[in-house]
Amino acid sequence: MADMRAFRDAVGDWANGGSGRVARELAAESAVRTAVLLEGPSDHAAVETLAARRGRNLAAEGVCVIAMGGAMSIARYAGLLGPPGLGLRLAGLCDRGEQRFYERGLERAGAPWQGFFVCEADLEDELIRALGTAGVEEIIRAEGDLRAWQTFLHQPAHHGRPRQQQLRRFLGTKKGRKIRYGHLLVEALSPDEVPPPLDALLTSL
Repeated sequence: MADMRAFRDAVGDWANGGSGRVARELAAESAVRTAVLLEGPSDHAAVETLAARRGRNLAAEGVCVIAMGGAMSIARYAGLLGPPGLGLRLAGLCDRGEQRFYERGLERAGAPWQGFFVCEADLEDELIRALGTAGVEEIIRAEGDLRAWQTFLHQPAHHGRPRQQQLRRFLGTKKGRKIRYGHLLVEALSPDEVPPPLDALLTSL
């Protein structure tokens, strides 16, 4: 596990202009075979949580889950980790609105689209729809965030919006909240409630 975390950190340095030497060395040492490319850390938390619930240790399986820091980084990461770079198998999630951008980025890197799965709006939206808005609000209450949620709802900018959109926006209003709820929402899912894109990704790995 420590080697995979170190590899992930080294890939981040490489993507930000580093030499890539450490990433290449760690790729061999950790026997990484697949890189799961995700937009952000909340997606990372959701994927790792579902894997753990299913009794899987992705790092031990040679799977490294990487939060790229945004969809705009897909071509860069695919080029470093896919066929032109380390030659790893690539997989991941993307939002419907970013699908064409992902497809172009993967094409430039010579990497196949197979292994990538599309969320309608984003993964938070998929999780909220799976649990239902009442279920998500119950989790917010249980986590002690009810007062913050009620304050959010009283803000004029959010009046009249569908509850699902309000919940998505609320999860992103405080640093670290999306990551925490990425874990909590997946923990609350029953096995038959797992959103299809997330289920398909884990099944493909």
